[in-house]
Amino acid sequence: MVTELFPGVDGIYSTYLEVPSTSKVDDPGTLHMWHLLDNEDELLARGIEPIGTLVCVHGNPTWSYLWRSLLNHVSANALPWRVVAVDQLDMGFSARTGKFRRLADRVNDLGDLIDSLGLSGKVTTVGHDWGGVISLGWATSHQDQLANVILTNTAIHPAGFELPAALKLASHPAVHGWGTKTTSAFLQVTHSLAQPALDPEVRKAFMAPYTSAAKREGVANFVADIPFAEDHPSRSTLNEIAQAVRTLTVPTLMLWGPKDPVFSDRYLRDLMGRLPHAQVHRFEGASHLVGEDKDIATPMFDWLSSNQNSTNSSRADSLVDYRPMLSELDSRTADHSVAVVDINPPRSLSWSELGQRVNALAAGLQEIGVKAGDRVNLLVPPGIELTTLIYACLRLGAVIVVADAGLGTKGLGRAIKGAGPSYLIGIDRALTGARLFNWPGTKISVETLPAAKRKLLGVEHSLSELFDVGNKLAPQASNFEPAEPDADAAVLFTSGSTGPAKGVVYTHRQLGAMRDTLRETYNLKAGSALVAGFAPFALLGPALGATSVTPDMDVTAPRTLTASALADAAVAVDATTVFASPAALANVLDTKNSLDATHRKTLANVSVMLSAGAPIPEPLLAKVQELVPNAQVHTPYGMTEALPVTDIDLAGIREAGQGNGVCVGTAVAGAKVAIAPIDSMGIAGDQPQYTPHVTGEILVRAPHVKDRYDRLWITEQVSISIPGWHRTGDVGHLDDDGRLWVEGRLGHVLSTAKGAMTPVAAEHAVESVSGAGRAALVGVGPAGTQAAVVVMETIPPARKAGPASNELSQKVRSAVAETGVDVAAVLIVSSLPTDIRHNSKIDRAALATWATATLAGGRVRKP
Repeated sequence: MVTELFPGVDGIYSTYLEVPSTSKVDDPGTLHMWHLLDNEDELLARGIEPIGTLVCVHGNPTWSYLWRSLLNHVSANALPWRVVAVDQLDMGFSARTGKFRRLADRVNDLGDLIDSLGLSGKVTTVGHDWGGVISLGWATSHQDQLANVILTNTAIHPAGFELPAALKLASHPAVHGWGTKTTSAFLQVTHSLAQPALDPEVRKAFMAPYTSAAKREGVANFVADIPFAEDHPSRSTLNEIAQAVRTLTVPTLMLWGPKDPVFSDRYLRDLMGRLPHAQVHRFEGASHLVGEDKDIATPMFDWLSSNQNSTNSSRADSLVDYRPMLSELDSRTADHSVAVVDINPPRSLSWSELGQRVNALAAGLQEIGVKAGDRVNLLVPPGIELTTLIYACLRLGAVIVVADAGLGTKGLGRAIKGAGPSYLIGIDRALTGARLFNWPGTKISVETLPAAKRKLLGVEHSLSELFDVGNKLAPQASNFEPAEPDADAAVLFTSGSTGPAKGVVYTHRQLGAMRDTLRETYNLKAGSALVAGFAPFALLGPALGATSVTPDMDVTAPRTLTASALADAAVAVDATTVFASPAALANVLDTKNSLDATHRKTLANVSVMLSAGAPIPEPLLAKVQELVPNAQVHTPYGMTEALPVTDIDLAGIREAGQGNGVCVGTAVAGAKVAIAPIDSMGIAGDQPQYTPHVTGEILVRAPHVKDRYDRLWITEQVSISIPGWHRTGDVGHLDDDGRLWVEGRLGHVLSTAKGAMTPVAAEHAVESVSGAGRAALVGVGPAGTQAAVVVMETIPPARKAGPASNELSQKVRSAVAETGVDVAAVLIVSSLPTDIRHNSKIDRAALATWATATLAGGRVRKP
């Protein structure tokens, strides 16, 4: 058995099967010897009756070894699945046939093998690379025998794109023979795509079947058979498969490595268009060999056992009957009072003008092909243009993708490529980024650009052109089909403070529920005037009937908001409500001396001040209260997945007093909060509890909880693993009065010899020390024995990162000891790393890695 020589594969799985060929390329009666990895004997030995068979088909230039993790997962967990991983003919350790086998032959070959296996039950096809196309070729013609389809980095080519550069080079006559057959260059390049690099023994295993030119004949023929030209012999077969894929209705899962330079996200989007019911998970950082880069076996078999359950169990009943997001706007077509204001340059629109503008833009977008369900990425600063675009898209039923610049260039690009919009509307700077980084979507400029620049940036339309077209049509709201309440409406992105920003999908019904919750909780009704110092709130102002304005600030850096800019915005609309992030408010307070009498008078008329995004200490809120003396100062707790969840005001914070964590109050209208207790290792259970003073993961149920994470099936399944609840990833507890206290993130819980330890109470103790700035408590060492390490800022900022002085360390240890934590070390830095959007959420995971390296000795770098 050949596989006894290779790591990660038990020799029991290796087997050979002689299969009669029905392929036209072979002579009648030809038999071919196939090599397989098959766990049938192991299942029989264990007395396990399989409930189905996975037929796994590799691409070029790999072999069945690619699927070893599936066999091992089934074995380790005693699962009732048969796994048959094939070596295609002329590949792996199967026979070298001496014939040029084209796509149609390979699809036929797979059918011959499956027939010879005599499979009596349903088949799940699993494919990678060109094995995905071949497996789909069999699947589309055997739908009566097909149970599921699973695909990893593959393509139904042609997908409207040119051949990937790597394959174009490999197929070039000057390179082809040398690169794919005479040498092992093609194999080596493919193996080098792994992220991280393959273990040398694994790389050697992948090379093993292809040690000579004769054994690489199939590799060369596979490349030569790529049907990139219209007249290629395999083009018609590929076209037939590509079209037939649209007829598949079985459950489908796609597991994808987005860093793949061959089958990139554009091929994923094409497949999703052909298989719109598919579940998708994109593994950020993974490349072409996604099964080597990430664990695909666990989610694959989890999906197989749960693919009938596709509903979001964290939804709750709506507060009221569903009202579309445009209801308020449509009810005010004759209202000439101000709806939205721009500060720089000064500009405003009435409700009547805003409604006309929304309808005209919707008509213009419709004329260029934008339709319900299309994703439209909006790279436009908050203001009149963004507001108009949001509501024009909602009017059409198009899905707005709001990946704001606060994610940073790298995070923004990752978010856009992940969402895969069909259209991208942006300002000049955004379009330049789109061109440089190859962001997807038909490009539409906000500004009217010179012809040369328009061509350079690949811009096909401008907003002025769309408005011109729309205005000529003179559309009314009644000209557009209302969006389905449970259709996708928006993809919003998390801040990226705990890893790559995640896309969060909301339906029209859920956006309406968010609006209703904010209205009921904060009395934000028609006639309110809102200063939105946080970009996503631009989405909600018109839906609430509130006059809206965004302060003159850099929305990518909340700390740039000054007191005078905030007050100027308040003056512009005679504000009743202000929303700003904690980092923004900190700078507002630092610059409050610039306020004049008019500013202070207007701020005195504000009735509600909201700040969310990170915990806010009571002293800071008290200073904010002085700025808006007649306002209720609220600090709601929420997240992109559910905004808001709980609420508390300054008086409530003072009433709650000191405790373990930050008191964030009680659940808002329509929401429920529970706790899933954590064990001594910091692992959360799966039973919601309401018992006071029990620490665990915070669970939320509300009508405005997100529909799902976008193209992150694995993440979504974790978040809804407790039926009826959304797992927030935050930890905290309820007190005797039902108030929620947040103690940190689940991933930041320390696992010490004394048990699980949450960080927030200790951090507050550190920050109470004279000369201390912000602080983070992180764990260093293996789980179960982690040491507690404080990483902190000082006032004034430290010039150099490293261990704190003995005096400061002693003060910190003494302060933290009162919370029951023994501090092993105290490290100082000039500035703690925070998320870009809020400038507030401390990246404790990065600090833990930095602290581990720093305490291990060697050069001390900045975190």
